[in-house]
Amino acid sequence: MADLASRGEKTDILFWVGCAGAYDERYKKVTRAMAKILTHCKVSFAVLGTEETCSGDPARRAGNEMLYQMQALTNIDTFTRYEVKKILTICPHCFNIFKNDYPDLGGNYEVLHYTQFLRDLMEAGVLKVEPGVFSDQRITFHDPCYLGRANGEYNAPRVLLDALQPDFVELPRNKSHALCCGAGGAQMFKEAEKGDKEVYVERTEEILGVKPSIVATSCPFCMTMITDGIKSKEKEDEVKNFDLAELIVEALGI
Repeated sequence: MADLASRGEKTDILFWVGCAGAYDERYKKVTRAMAKILTHCKVSFAVLGTEETCSGDPARRAGNEMLYQMQALTNIDTFTRYEVKKILTICPHCFNIFKNDYPDLGGNYEVLHYTQFLRDLMEAGVLKVEPGVFSDQRITFHDPCYLGRANGEYNAPRVLLDALQPDFVELPRNKSHALCCGAGGAQMFKEAEKGDKEVYVERTEEILGVKPSIVATSCPFCMTMITDGIKSKEKEDEVKNFDLAELIVEALGI
């Protein structure tokens, strides 16, 4: 964004990378995959780079309202400076807080999760994937809470999945009945409470029950928890966890 501004140029879309997309070694691959798809589809976009900071979601979910508002107001000031109107996120948590919480502080934007954006590109005929790339794979999908129950978006990821593998398998608990991975609401950043079983283990057992070769996710929190669950069951050689953006890149061959 700074480079564009220095040249007196603008772009329609701010691609918000997010903390996981910038710092988590595994999720950096998803960031790169999304950038490849946008470039392949000739979408005009830019990132904030070193000017990007946390959305404030973990602080607010953990109850630190003052820290959340400090983060949010800093971001809103940055967005205003670059005249940002449209934000594209890969993280449902960032998507949720920009869409639903920032307006209370004066931050009003068109906010899209990448599955919604790619669905729109696919339906417009801009994004085309070759059918049959995953015909020999048994794929299932885990719904992210902050995309699904929090924002009612169940269709977009399934449109993408249907293009990749029309015979993808739904989990027993899906859509509004889906089980959380166990990381949302800032649970990612605290020790587990007393109980008989970790939430991510329960969800992983359900995933393994449908015998997939690939479990698709579309959230960095979900990817971390489900990958840990697969490792805890020593099934990492049999079941792979990929983000939908990574599967699309493979289908595109880019």
